[in-house]
This record gives sequence, C-alpha cells and structure tokens, in this order.
Amino acid sequence: MVQKSLDMKLARILADPSCGDFILADAKDADMGGGIGSPGKERDGRRRSLDDYRRIIRENVRHEQVDIMLMSASTSEVLTINERLFDASTVTPACRANDTTDIYSVRDGVYPSVASRPFRTAMIDHITHGRLSPAPSEPIVGADLALYSATFNNDLQRDLETLTHYRDFRVEAEVKGLRHFLEVFNPNACADMCPRDIGRYLNDMIARTLAGVAGKGRPIFLKIPYNGPEVMEELAGYDRTLVPGILGGASGTTYDAYFQLHDAREHGARVALYGRMINNSEHQVTMIEHLRRIADGELTDPAQAVRSYHAALERLSIKPYRNLEDDLQSTKRGTAYSASSSTTVAIDGGRADAPMSSITNAAIPNHNDRVSQNLARLTRVLG
Repeated sequence: MVQKSLDMKLARILADPSCGDFILADAKDADMGGGIGSPGKERDGRRRSLDDYRRIIRENVRHEQVDIMLMSASTSEVLTINERLFDASTVTPACRANDTTDIYSVRDGVYPSVASRPFRTAMIDHITHGRLSPAPSEPIVGADLALYSATFNNDLQRDLETLTHYRDFRVEAEVKGLRHFLEVFNPNACADMCPRDIGRYLNDMIARTLAGVAGKGRPIFLKIPYNGPEVMEELAGYDRTLVPGILGGASGTTYDAYFQLHDAREHGARVALYGRMINNSEHQVTMIEHLRRIADGELTDPAQAVRSYHAALERLSIKPYRNLEDDLQSTKRGTAYSASSSTTVAIDGGRADAPMSSITNAAIPNHNDRVSQNLARLTRVLG
C-alpha cells in the first residue's frame, strides 16, 4: 500500500507544530444527516444521486490534493472495500462513526431544535471489514479511521449521556484497531443554560473530556467550529498532542472559505475539513487545489486566492456562480472575522460554524426562534 500523507503529516506536526504541514479533508459524509438532498445539485439544477456523489468522490481522490476522504460507512464499503479505490492512493479513507440527532436534516424534520442525543448507526466491524464479527487476526480491509461527533449543551444529564457513549465507542474502537478523530460542535439547543463564552466553554469541555483518555484511546486530531483567533490559539497552545482542526461550515462566497482557512491556519489550526464549500463549488477539483495552496502556505492572501480561482475557472470555460467582485465579499454565513481582531462581522444562526467567542446570552436566539435558527443551521452542520 502507498504511504498515506495523513500519517506522514501527523508525525511531523506532533514532533513540531510549527513545521508547516497542514491536513486537508473532503467531507463527503452528508448522507448521514441530509437525506435525499445531501449529494447536492449539478450546475443545471438537477439533484445529484448517490452514484453521482460517489463519482465525484472518486475524482477528488484521484487528484490526491486532500489527505482524508470522509464518507458514510455504506459509501466506504463501495469505494474502499469493493473497489479498492484507496489502495494506491495517498488519501486516507475515513467514515463517520456516529450520527447524533442534531445532524438529522431531513425535510420537515425538527430534530435539531432538541438538545443533541448520541446515536450510532454504523458498526465498527462494518467500517473496518464490511461485515460483522471478523476474526481478530483478519487485517482491516476497509477504513481504519473514523469521525466521532459530540455536542455538549451545558446540560448535566445530556452531557453525561454523550460522554458515556463516547467512552464506550473509544473502548470498542481501540480493541478493534480503529483510529478516530473527535468532532465537537457548539451547543445546538442550550436554552437558558447557554455559556456566555461558547468558544472557551468548548475548549474546556474538550480538555476535560480527553484528560482521562490515554494511549490509543485518544483522537488523532480534533475537528471544531472556528470560534475565533484567540480561542484557537488557546486550544493549540494547551496540549501539543491535541492537533486542532476546523470544520468548514456553510457555503458562502469563495472568499469566506479561503479567509477562514488562512485565518485558522495563522492562529494554530493544523487540520481543516470542508464539505459544503467543496461540494457546492463550481469545480470541486479546482476549489480543492486552491484550498491546498492556502493550507500549504503557498497562497497567503485570501483575496488573491479568489482571483486565482476565478482565473482557473475561466481557463476551464466554467462560468462562476458569482462575478469576481461579489465573490470577494464576506457574507453572513458565520465565519467572517475582522482581519485585525477576533470580533465578528456577522452572526448567522449560531451553531456549528458561527463565531461565538464574544457572544453573550443576549445574542443567543430565544426559544421561539430556536427551531427556525437550528433548521437553518443544518445547512452547514456537516462541515
């Protein structure tokens, strides 16, 4: 098998966090939460099928600009186990190991308006072998890496339930040789118990959750909302064995995506997972190529990266969704920061990718607004 870029980069980052390496992932696991519409739409407005989604995954893997391809267990069975897509690739296959209720973005569903509850559809044996109860001596033929997601709401009963399920997963995963990375969302329905400073609340919960986890039970990196420069620096400086990463969040302008990646990288993030930003772009391979150049420090000006992306689209004879001037703007998608401070330019919804480091209780939506706010948030929850 080809050596995976993820493993090489992780080793270098752990040895020296300032080494310059950056891990980039394409999150194509939206079918775990989004239902029929999760693969997105083609340029002509036609809704993609699951086969279309998997065709795009194959194309993005073959270009080897990402280090991880995150999928559902069912898609991984097709591509990793049956087709052996990753055998000769530097890209690492990964599966979403659990599907908490706050990501259930089905049509007419209201599940995200209720505090997140832990649940796992995928079986670890299915992720690693495609069937239940393989012999302990059987080598892993599927993915050996999984994403585990947790959402804390500052609610003792609910959060203990979340922690208990995560503990049980870690035990089984370690026994069966499955590595994982940990995704922690901002609270989704904390009502009158919302922390005044959600970014720092999240940092404390991560540090507290992992303090009692040793050895191979620990996540190989973190995936969290980008809650601002100071919050990221605090987490990155706390424990060098916790490699911090961000989730991309909602689709906005191309500038939104490039600025977020550049800013998070500058303040300590060493991993980024992008889902909707890649999936809803004009040309996914070209979008990924520019994310890669920013992640590697080749492009250091987000605006210049947008101009380069538009120039590449022009060479491919692909009409952009926005003209260049509009695509250079920051939107209200919830991840736009002032370049000179951590203050928020705009808040959009207040969930997975909204910058919350300076929000007080007064900025949290009241109960009457919560359902609509959380449903809107689901368009960006899967990263």
